[in-house]
Amino acid sequence: MKVNLRVWRQPGPDAKGRLVDYSADNVHPDMSFLEMLDVVNESLIKKGEDPIAFDSDCREGICGSCGLVIDGIPHGPDKGATTCQVHMRRFKNGEAITIEPFRAKGFPIIKDLVVDRSAFDRIIAAGGYVSMNVGGAPDANSLPIAKGIADQAMDSAQCIGCGACVAACKNAAAHLFTSAKITHLGLLPQGESERGRRVVRMVEQMDSEGFGMCSNEGECEAVCPKEISISNIARMNRDFLKAIVR
Repeated sequence: MKVNLRVWRQPGPDAKGRLVDYSADNVHPDMSFLEMLDVVNESLIKKGEDPIAFDSDCREGICGSCGLVIDGIPHGPDKGATTCQVHMRRFKNGEAITIEPFRAKGFPIIKDLVVDRSAFDRIIAAGGYVSMNVGGAPDANSLPIAKGIADQAMDSAQCIGCGACVAACKNAAAHLFTSAKITHLGLLPQGESERGRRVVRMVEQMDSEGFGMCSNEGECEAVCPKEISISNIARMNRDFLKAIVR
């Protein structure tokens, strides 16, 4: 099959970018989207041209580094999947596909489709940890936790920090990511003692990174590859209000 690509090319953070047309020929339907880009890059290198810069690592839907906006949808058309899990059989022969980077003030473009997502690291460093000395790994049954609570915590812990929630939000809000990181620690007994301090520190850091405010429209949940629930945002807001009024 063949697809026609419009790819965002930007030589550097301060350079002016533009959409450039490419043709991807001899694409196998079973190729992943990133494998298709690999083929395009091989042809560009053979021509002596600069290959398209994009992030990838595990290519198994685990790391979340493969953040691309495909036809206006972060990670592409498949629900509950990262870009590397999207296969070319999802597209029609001869289809035109537009590929752009995640766009947000908090995610400055480094080159082409690569953005700097270190803001998420700083949000986690602000409070996304348990500082108490918990010793070695305890026996699984030594600290009973209700199954419903454990399930909520583990569902939130699935967040891979890819940033699709920010890219989908018209306000470029990072509330889904931040709330997921706050929830999975705050619901468990080990994280309870720092619950108030954690939410204040992480929300303040999120705001300082230039992310927008949540308007509760659900785009973030719709594109999240791990389908993190926006109920986490409501919990974060409640915890934040409780912490600042005490």
